[in-house]
Amino acid sequence: MSVVLELRQSAEQTSLNLKRWEEVQADPYLAKLPHRIETDRYGNIVMTPPAAMPHGTTQAEIAHLLKTLLPEGIVATECPISTADGVKATDVGWLAGNRHAETARICLTVAPDICVEIMSPSNTKKELLEKAALYFEAGAKEVWIIDTLGSIEVFNAPSNRIATSRICPDFPLRPQP
Repeated sequence: MSVVLELRQSAEQTSLNLKRWEEVQADPYLAKLPHRIETDRYGNIVMTPPAAMPHGTTQAEIAHLLKTLLPEGIVATECPISTADGVKATDVGWLAGNRHAETARICLTVAPDICVEIMSPSNTKKELLEKAALYFEAGAKEVWIIDTLGSIEVFNAPSNRIATSRICPDFPLRPQP
């Protein structure tokens, strides 16, 4: 017997996510941990080990290129987003320039316009596609998934891969030599 969960963002879930995220952010013990922290839909803490160096350098390069190619927008790394399955942190997020006020919040209630997930050895493609679906439900316009070789897949809806970004069409989708 298989079980399929369909999660839908609700005001109640958003309220739980924001309350719990404030608690997580205020916890001095959690602040000292080197782990990446997210939550699930019940508010339980989900920790993963810090990413390896290649992940961090890819994250920095993506953030730099987005800021260079889309200077009117806001780029954030480890960007917390309230989703139907708790608070998730996209590796890199780009928000349109008219969204400056949202960056003062402890956690975004509407996903960045572009959410970028960088695959790590501990990730599966299925996990990242599930996160992508959560980001789309939370308002993302595009989700980019970067594989361990640096190639980028761009989606403008769950399960709808497109050839190039419509928001940042000049972004290189293959690793540079």
